[in-house]
Amino acid sequence: MKLISSLNSVHQKGKFGNIALEDDKNILKIREIKDMVIFQIIKFKNSKIEIDQMEIDNLPLPNSLKSSSNSTTRILWIGPNNWLVISSKLDLMIIENEKIDSINFAITDLSHSKTIIELEGNLTDEVLKKGCPLNINDLKKGDCASSVYNGIAITIDFISDDPKKVRIFGLRSFGESLYHSITDASLEYGFIGY
Repeated sequence: MKLISSLNSVHQKGKFGNIALEDDKNILKIREIKDMVIFQIIKFKNSKIEIDQMEIDNLPLPNSLKSSSNSTTRILWIGPNNWLVISSKLDLMIIENEKIDSINFAITDLSHSKTIIELEGNLTDEVLKKGCPLNINDLKKGDCASSVYNGIAITIDFISDDPKKVRIFGLRSFGESLYHSITDASLEYGFIGY
């Protein structure tokens, strides 16, 4: 069975908004990230395992409000003893599930319940500020945070500072609303959907 994207009927490719007035470096790029495995790892309260010894896809579990990454996998800290793993290795959860002790950890597959929107460009922060109460100016590459965007619960992963690139995670059921909120906020600056 093939997964149908939550943005399948709304995400459009092309140029939108005030694009003619902007120079190339300020044009935003918006795309949906799909075909990823997403799972949550939670360490149980009674666990005696030290987090420093844990690795997923050769990556350490990051500390508070940070992420760790390699070319195929990103791990986001989303709460105390709670991490979100996103990978293009579609069999990663199966591999890691065999290595992770179910007495000390819970693993939950969230692949079909999340929408991921990637926003890239120098004006990314300005789009985020329109709907998110976080102090975006203090966040940089390698940071992550949970917040809301126009009332929709999100997790933001700061991928790169130059060019500025973030991934915004929301629940699949709110995917279309989140997408419309982000694209509406981007129209002022102009954006390319790809």
